[in-house]
Amino acid sequence: MLAEPSAKEALRFGDRSLTYAELHRAAGTLAATLRGKRRVAVWATNSIETCVAVVAGLMAGVPVVPLNPKIGERELEHILNDSQPDEVLREPAIELGEPASFDEPDDEAPALVIYTSGTTGPPKGVVLPRRSLKSNLDALAAAWEWTADDVLVHGLPLFHVHGLGIGIIGPLRRGNTVRHLGKFSVEAAANELANGATMMFGVPTMYHRIADEVERNPLVAEAFGKARLLVSGSAALPATDHERIAKATGQRVVERYGMSETLMNISVRASGDRRPGTVGLPLDGVQVRLVDEAGTDVGFDAIGEIEVRGPNLFLEYLNRPDATEAAFRDGWFRTGDMAVREHDGYLRIVGRRATDLIKSGGYKIGAGEIENALLEHPDVAEVAVTGEPDDDLGERIVAWVVPSGEAPDPAVLSDHVAKLLSPHKRPRVVRYLEALPRNEMGKVLKRALGT
Repeated sequence: MLAEPSAKEALRFGDRSLTYAELHRAAGTLAATLRGKRRVAVWATNSIETCVAVVAGLMAGVPVVPLNPKIGERELEHILNDSQPDEVLREPAIELGEPASFDEPDDEAPALVIYTSGTTGPPKGVVLPRRSLKSNLDALAAAWEWTADDVLVHGLPLFHVHGLGIGIIGPLRRGNTVRHLGKFSVEAAANELANGATMMFGVPTMYHRIADEVERNPLVAEAFGKARLLVSGSAALPATDHERIAKATGQRVVERYGMSETLMNISVRASGDRRPGTVGLPLDGVQVRLVDEAGTDVGFDAIGEIEVRGPNLFLEYLNRPDATEAAFRDGWFRTGDMAVREHDGYLRIVGRRATDLIKSGGYKIGAGEIENALLEHPDVAEVAVTGEPDDDLGERIVAWVVPSGEAPDPAVLSDHVAKLLSPHKRPRVVRYLEALPRNEMGKVLKRALGT
């Protein structure tokens, strides 16, 4: 699962670091105390201790439940009652003892239990087997030309598959060095990229801040221009930020698409067309189809739900056989995400089935393309588009706008969208906010809008 012990630096958090040999000794020492446990929870702070604890669980073959350190009392109670860990590790002391030897567990053995955000009810525990991590990380390595020579920088939280699975376990499997920022800042990321880091993982909120800074600061632009690969995920990156970063740095950001239940499904290749607004092609071994409500393939240039199958899929929702069964159709995992397939196979995500597919005036409309159009208007800093009931249209399009200065006339924004897209896609209502509600991964919480 992980690279062989060596004197190469594996992890760096600020002024603290561990080589691969030290990580092996520290994690192995802790793993010896975890042997035989059914499940262990880890208080997943952005720290070197969290990484040691997770690696220890992987070495011992004990499933790890990462806990958001900012979690509320009610949600924490639910997760602990649901997962029933034998132990909760809170930044365990790092001891460089002599680790015991461990047999490699079966590929179907659970490795992580990641709790979903719970936007439609209590969080569900996604049980990811070792097979899912191995196959997906190797497929990403092929797509991103990811080698042991890379140095990864990121500031993502370590309780989620993006920051932990892809951003920590991924580079440790490749034999990389990970430089975690603790808390993301453009300045800190630029400093690492100017001093040997080759890759950065981030979310659109981070890249929006990067776009602002690289336009203002030539030194920061130069640092980001040195990167081999800038990867964005967890939500769609607006095309406007793509172009701003490319113009200032010469770098085009790579987008990918995944979720807790599947890890990564689709990505733009490192050597491929880094086309704004698209997430590229299915990864090696991953099958993807776009279907209508009946499960029929929608073909090209039509909106359909993304369904996935392959070795990257999760085992089950912990203690929820009903939810597990409902999530599949004929062996395909139903993601709930809507996309359009372009004629060269590239996929363009248009939103969630429940919140981002708007049925208005007989048309199926993806909220994402309207959001991208609105972001091209100079008076719009941030935007989210939703649908709400309308007696005439079925649903009317509502734009929730954070203005960049003085709020523009709603009619101006409506006409802007009608001109760029088509009249039936124009917002019928524009509402102004000081900020959009977001979760810790930067995703807009559309269900909180209008409540």
